[in-house]
Amino acid sequence: MRGVAPAPDADLARQREVVDAFFAASRDGDFEALVSVLHPDVDLRADAGPLLPSIRLRGADVVAGQALMFSKLVPYVHPVLVNGAPGAVAIRNGKPFSPRQLHRPQWKIVAIVMVTDPSGCARLT
Repeated sequence: MRGVAPAPDADLARQREVVDAFFAASRDGDFEALVSVLHPDVDLRADAGPLLPSIRLRGADVVAGQALMFSKLVPYVHPVLVNGAPGAVAIRNGKPFSPRQLHRPQWKIVAIVMVTDPSGCARLT
């Protein structure tokens, strides 16, 4: 997994189930359910643009904890395809966030990329 993201599985419906389970666990504040859908070495990256530092977190426990901190965004989440794989866009105060999930054969989320940089979000269609 290090340095090379696996190609998403062709089963988009199954991938969507995993993504939906992630957001449901976040919404419900269920730490164990969050950890269960994350690969142990999951990598979360958030690009906030040139004015704020980018964030990179690794590990299921750390990423699950971060997801719980941002669980208030879940009501604003809308399922979308991001680069051909199921993901989500949350819109809050007119600003979109774009997590992208990549899956391994065990149906675990191995990477989440969030784009909160206004210039990057402006390119979302």
